Amino acid sequence: MDNYGILAVLPPVVSVFLAIYTRNIILSLTLGALSGALILNAYNPFFAIVSLMADHIFVQVSSPSNTQVILITLIIGGFVRILEDSGGARAFSASIVKFISSPVRGQFAAWASGISVFFSDAANSLIVGPLFRPVFKELKICREKLAYITDTTASPVTILIPVGSWGVYIMSLIENSYAGIGVEEDAFSVLLNVWPYQFYAFLALLAVPMIVSTGKDFGPMAKAQEKYLKNVVDEDIKVDKKEEEAPKLIVVILPFLIMILTLASIMGYFVLSGGIKSEQINAALCISYILAAVGCAYVMKKFQSKTYSDALETFFKGMGQLISVAAILALAWALSSICRDLGTGQFLATLVGDSLDPRFFPIVVFFIGAMMSFATGSSFGTYAILMATTIPVAHILGADLVLTIAAILSGGLFGDHTSPISDTTVLASLGAGCPHIDHVSTQFPYALLTGFMTVCAFILLAIYSTPYVIFVMAILQYITIKTLMYRFGR
Repeated sequence: MDNYGILAVLPPVVSVFLAIYTRNIILSLTLGALSGALILNAYNPFFAIVSLMADHIFVQVSSPSNTQVILITLIIGGFVRILEDSGGARAFSASIVKFISSPVRGQFAAWASGISVFFSDAANSLIVGPLFRPVFKELKICREKLAYITDTTASPVTILIPVGSWGVYIMSLIENSYAGIGVEEDAFSVLLNVWPYQFYAFLALLAVPMIVSTGKDFGPMAKAQEKYLKNVVDEDIKVDKKEEEAPKLIVVILPFLIMILTLASIMGYFVLSGGIKSEQINAALCISYILAAVGCAYVMKKFQSKTYSDALETFFKGMGQLISVAAILALAWALSSICRDLGTGQFLATLVGDSLDPRFFPIVVFFIGAMMSFATGSSFGTYAILMATTIPVAHILGADLVLTIAAILSGGLFGDHTSPISDTTVLASLGAGCPHIDHVSTQFPYALLTGFMTVCAFILLAIYSTPYVIFVMAILQYITIKTLMYRFGR
């Protein structure tokens, strides 16, 4: 392998810088990969462009595992769209509203509804937010609190579902990163090993009931609630009045029942037959989501008088909405391939040398991921760049790969949760019906508290290598929240 020196870090640096400057992850990954192709092809632009397409993008996309990932991603997009149009998820959330009788219960119901809509972070905000706007008004709770709850149960719960769209995306990045460093391990097994260490996702989800149980708020959220109570009279809720009656619960129960039974049957068969492989998991996912979409089309025809042709058209529209994700995947794979050819990981490892204890490397990765995601508003793009660049470094340094991946996921999620330009943050504001800047300012202290606890969790993990750290941090987070509410809450 040629020694490219400091030029080896140019592609990821270009990608990161442009992602922060342009906030366009596809453009950033494209130009970052192109810069690497130029270096590999002696700065000849003609050969660089051809090589980028022929030797990297085509090769990566044509890989059987990567092709499977793109197909699954598009199928999941189709299912999510048809489920949204059927009103199934809204029906599921609406059933929870019957148990509301107080402000605390109302907030718990919104939190539970957010967790129930686990298949899509965008759908979470756009379903739970509008559903609970009239409920929160009746209970005299400000919409900033609703936006916080929906935002905090959107990405954090979606990223914890291994067989969802986020899980499939992350597994593809893991598989390519591991292949680049010569480690043969099943991506699904790796993700399951990472699962207990996704500290930010767990602590963020737990923070909501911890805060709600106190019956108080602090900081900008408390001020927003006081301001709302002063202006609660005659608030405009015309949008809420125009909402349609929630569809029957069978609209969501039948598709998910089909999905779960199909997935469990196929995966269970292979597990009992001597072991399951990634391609069998991918096949099970494809089949279960397709059959679930068929079930959704059936209930739409039966209860909403929609034809199967309408359902199929909706399904393909949903697939089309995820073309950008497929493009990000292809470019991320190409960037990873180019970084391998340039020896980016080896060069970065020599810079770090022995100056950093490998046990603390995940903490550094968490901060890098948080800054990138905050600046770009994209956790997906952050994952793509950091998986391609930090996994090789972790491997060479001897750092724990599972913990490094967990740090990438937690850091990217934290930055995305606090970023004012994040799509999920914007959708949470839209769904709750509150000014976007108010949502960002009121949510930030709560998210920052969880981010601080996550850093402490990784520090403890460097000292005591056990997944039970999450239980310790959950207790400390609850004590901290209780203390803050006692001193500053109102």
